[in-house]
Amino acid sequence: MSSSLLEAAFAHHVWATLRVIDACLARSAEELETSVLGTRGPMLDTLRHVVAGDTLDLYILTGDRAFDIDVGHVSLAEARVVMERNGPGWAELISRSLDPDAIVREVDATDGYERWAPVGFRLAAALDHGAIIAVRSAQPSRRSVWSRRRSMFTTSDQTRVGSWRSVRTRSACRDKAA
Repeated sequence: MSSSLLEAAFAHHVWATLRVIDACLARSAEELETSVLGTRGPMLDTLRHVVAGDTLDLYILTGDRAFDIDVGHVSLAEARVVMERNGPGWAELISRSLDPDAIVREVDATDGYERWAPVGFRLAAALDHGAIIAVRSAQPSRRSVWSRRRSMFTTSDQTRVGSWRSVRTRSACRDKAA
């Protein structure tokens, strides 16, 4: 194998996400608006969420404004174009000499909320997040990278409500069930 395990993992991540999008492109608008057990609402919203998360992770890790885009309301065809562009972005990022323990800072553009996480965690979370669309509907995972984030993630305000609260709640429910 001529590439690193990380290169292979991200190449597969992009390829698999594109295959799921391609399969959904043949679906009707009604089918795409159907919620599937284990996903984030309707499939179209789930795919937008996955592509948006992928793009945001690239922006946070690279600082490249080309990845600072809002894909929350794009069409499936547009989401595919964005994901295709993410492939070379991941390849370029992981070709660098990365320190998995280096801390990256994320600032929420809407309210200034800050989060910090190690590079290795962000990379693992990006791969885990993308895999969720395929795995969750077939067999829900009891433990994901996000469910372990409490011990690895430092926030400026532990009482923050919003997107992290929902992750915290789902993780707590899964952990109790395990």
